[in-house]
Amino acid sequence: MASLAGSALSLAMPVKAINIKSVSFSGLRKDNVTFRLQPVPQRFAVCCPAKKETVDQVCDIVKKQLALAEGTEVCGSSKFQDLGADSLDTVEIVMGLEEAFGISVEESSAQSIATVEDAANLIDDLVAAKSS
Repeated sequence: MASLAGSALSLAMPVKAINIKSVSFSGLRKDNVTFRLQPVPQRFAVCCPAKKETVDQVCDIVKKQLALAEGTEVCGSSKFQDLGADSLDTVEIVMGLEEAFGISVEESSAQSIATVEDAANLIDDLVAAKSS
């Protein structure tokens, strides 16, 4: 049995490293499995979470714009797509956020918003830049 979590791979069977770019292992059956590893650039990002008030207000706006049922839970990690939003809904959400917070969101920034937390972080950044 093998399990993969993050960048660690743990195996409960013999493993043979062929070279840096591939690993193979065989189980008790006749099947052999080989993984090809591709280099991925290291990414380092510093992220400051958005203010709770901002996240809560974004959640309320998203619920209103998508006309979600009363019991539908929306939190910082909620993805607009998982809530049933299409591209037009996302545009309407961004417009609602612009109106509520008195900001203007660039199209390139709007396209990077996928979750409530993404929107809240962007709003906090734009509000801070506007007030300074």
